[in-house]
Amino acid sequence: MEFISDYMRDDTYRHMLNGLTQKTFGFDFEGWVTNGYFEGDYIPFSYVEGGIMVSNVSANRMCFRQNGSVHNYIQIGTVMTDSDYRKQGLAAELMKRVIEEYEKDCDGLYLFGDLSAAGFYRKMDFEIINQYRYFLKEEFCTFDKNVEPFISIQDMDDAAKQKYRDYVRVSEPHSSFEQINKYGLQMFYTSGLDNVYYCADLDCFIVLEEDEIPVLQSVLCRKKVALTDVIRRIDLDKSGFMLGFTPLEEDRDKCISEVYDGGDDYRLFYRGKKLESIEKDKLYFPDLSHA
Repeated sequence: MEFISDYMRDDTYRHMLNGLTQKTFGFDFEGWVTNGYFEGDYIPFSYVEGGIMVSNVSANRMCFRQNGSVHNYIQIGTVMTDSDYRKQGLAAELMKRVIEEYEKDCDGLYLFGDLSAAGFYRKMDFEIINQYRYFLKEEFCTFDKNVEPFISIQDMDDAAKQKYRDYVRVSEPHSSFEQINKYGLQMFYTSGLDNVYYCADLDCFIVLEEDEIPVLQSVLCRKKVALTDVIRRIDLDKSGFMLGFTPLEEDRDKCISEVYDGGDDYRLFYRGKKLESIEKDKLYFPDLSHA
């Protein structure tokens, strides 16, 4: 069995990884790479045998601006083993390799793990911690018909679409816990542009998921825009908004925060004392930062 790592620009190995990912999780990341959105921060650690990939654990370099300070974390993701090779300890071996490679040089490691795998992660000395999710207070959620609304950029020209990509790279912080190197992951989630909107009056893009409770996942602008100015330009017949990020300190009084433990989907596991601030400071890992 061969161990390989950091091979995302190798077509043969990447196709093997993509095959296992599709089989395990049902998504395809090939276009993300070939369209130029992969920038080197996703680093797979894998075992290959007989021309197929049998197990993988990936490290994701994550740089956050956290309450004014910069923190470098490693997010572990795409933990998977082919069904024919399970219960052989392969994922545990790969996890140990990732920890040994990065733990001394980062501020902590974390992952979003399925509830069924909680025992496995605890054996790897990861602990569970809660986040805080934010909701706009109802009085700030009314659409203002007298201002220019956000409109979908799907039918806009190529210059507008390129401008969005430029703003993903460089924009004013809209969160007290903001990923700095977000281009690769945000473009993974928004490359189709179906959830991206623009307001020329504010020169601002947003990423919005229209659900039973709409989720404002990202705000991108070169000049600071108040959260309330963004919300009143979103033309939806809804009485509330959920945020996919932690608001700036100045906007927290306009929000209600609730402890979020991952619900029925996952738990947040961590190694490293600095990550204890996630719960202490009532922070939330941005939705678009999940690898």
